[in-house]
Amino acid sequence: MGQEKLTFKGGVNVPHYKSLTENKALEKAAEPAKVYIPLQQHIGAPCEAVVSVGDKVKMGQVIGKSDAFVSARVHSSVSGEVKEIKKMDVPGSLGVNCVVIESDGLNEVDDSMTVYSSLEDIKPEQILEAIDLAGITGLGGASFPTKVKLSPPKDKVIDYIILNGAECEPYLTADHRLMLENTSDVVFGIRAIMKALGVNRGVIAIEDNKMDAVEAIQAEASKYDNVEVKVLKAKYPQGDEKRIISAVTGREVPSGALPMEVGCVVNNIGTAKAIADAILRGKPLYERVITITGHAIGEPKNLVAKVGTPFKELIAQAGGFKSEPGKIVMGGPMMGLAQYSIEVPMVKGTSGILTFTKEEAEKKEVSACIKCGRCLTVCPVHLQPVYISACAIKNNFELAEKYNAIDCVECGACSFICPAGRPLTESIRLAKREILANKKK
Repeated sequence: MGQEKLTFKGGVNVPHYKSLTENKALEKAAEPAKVYIPLQQHIGAPCEAVVSVGDKVKMGQVIGKSDAFVSARVHSSVSGEVKEIKKMDVPGSLGVNCVVIESDGLNEVDDSMTVYSSLEDIKPEQILEAIDLAGITGLGGASFPTKVKLSPPKDKVIDYIILNGAECEPYLTADHRLMLENTSDVVFGIRAIMKALGVNRGVIAIEDNKMDAVEAIQAEASKYDNVEVKVLKAKYPQGDEKRIISAVTGREVPSGALPMEVGCVVNNIGTAKAIADAILRGKPLYERVITITGHAIGEPKNLVAKVGTPFKELIAQAGGFKSEPGKIVMGGPMMGLAQYSIEVPMVKGTSGILTFTKEEAEKKEVSACIKCGRCLTVCPVHLQPVYISACAIKNNFELAEKYNAIDCVECGACSFICPAGRPLTESIRLAKREILANKKK
């Protein structure tokens, strides 16, 4: 293909390590005997349980919801009996209310959602309703409720829908496999988003290290005049929504603003697939594709797994550990969350489980800053990481704010490139939290 390869200013070239799973077809994970489903798996208000201990539930049945606008329903991923509702530690949070359900192995389906045969049969408001009822959130990691993202204020004119197929985090291949194996659903998903928002221009943007996905999606998208494929240079963090907007449209989202300020809405490949499932099959978001990978795993895989399945069980299905892991991360190595236990349950935002060997997990030796300026060169937001970090270390959060610490996307590019091994991202993240906390006082 002779397409121009788009990119943004800054960023880093990271080792991909995608060969571990990029050619591994999707596999259905084994049925969990018991699931532990958190009532908060999204940005926004937590859900309240709408079931009680002893209740019989069906797969896809609502077990948690909230009246808050910024929230997302939670559904059972199995049929069976509610055994407990208790606080548990989950990826990224401590003491979250979880519904514990023992599966009866029958997978009896709740069929309360309306099924539509085609996009022509559904109105824009019905698309939003289906997304809401299905509890769909962004599946790229942030887990922002999708209905909220697709409900911009009436004064915001949206003219560009971008589907983010960059999957720029090393190791992860879940979106790649979805584009290859669920191609028509992915394209259906972006078309549904476009119809919901009344937008006539959709772009599916894919990095050039997935040219087989580019070809597959292009073949399907070519059936529609208003959907096109753009090829991106493989560079991290190309998947950050503001970076992908810059690469695809040339528009720059202002500091502190959302993509809708420049007429754009960005969604993830997995989210598009979930929207297709909701509309065409009446299926809520209770399972997703995740990549189980890393050099400490016996047999890296891409699994279609149910929300609430313990990490321990998914790791076992990928051959278990072939060597003692030095670190286990939910997500990718750049922005993922390190886990202290493999007893935690998979959530909607679990794009992968990454295992490092002890040698890989060894920390860099930290030395004094050598003033090389590499962190300034690679920062995709054009910040000065070394100065923000220095302010954070000195607890001078007021000055860190003046250096625009709040605009940091925490991509980790500065820490990755730093020859002195400085914990730049970690200290900037601390500064951001302190600045936000002070604003709330």
